[in-house]
Amino acid sequence: MTETMLTVSRPFDTPDGAVTERRRSSRFPIERELRYKTLNHRAEPLVGTGKTLNISSSGVLFTTEHDLPVGTRLEVSISWPAQLNDRCLLNLVARGRVTRNAKGQLALQIQQYEFRTQSRPGK
Repeated sequence: MTETMLTVSRPFDTPDGAVTERRRSSRFPIERELRYKTLNHRAEPLVGTGKTLNISSSGVLFTTEHDLPVGTRLEVSISWPAQLNDRCLLNLVARGRVTRNAKGQLALQIQQYEFRTQSRPGK
């Protein structure tokens, strides 16, 4: 089985000086609390917290407390701003690989995701 890795990249200049966006999906500037853990079956999971900086259907950029190398498999849990039936809190849980690490920020290519319900504090 062959695996293709999508790299999150910056815009690049075209010969006429215009900037072209190479991302496949639009990013939205959403700041939400985030928890993450590494998915390495050979080692104890590394757990941390951060905040999302932007999200798209294929990736998320977030702050981090750890310096994780490109290729690291992660699971992230993001507190979602919408509620199910206007009553039930949601988390977006996504799994993927780190595609960029720079200055306390990680870019994660989302390979799988699901929404999960969460209990309200104090209940």
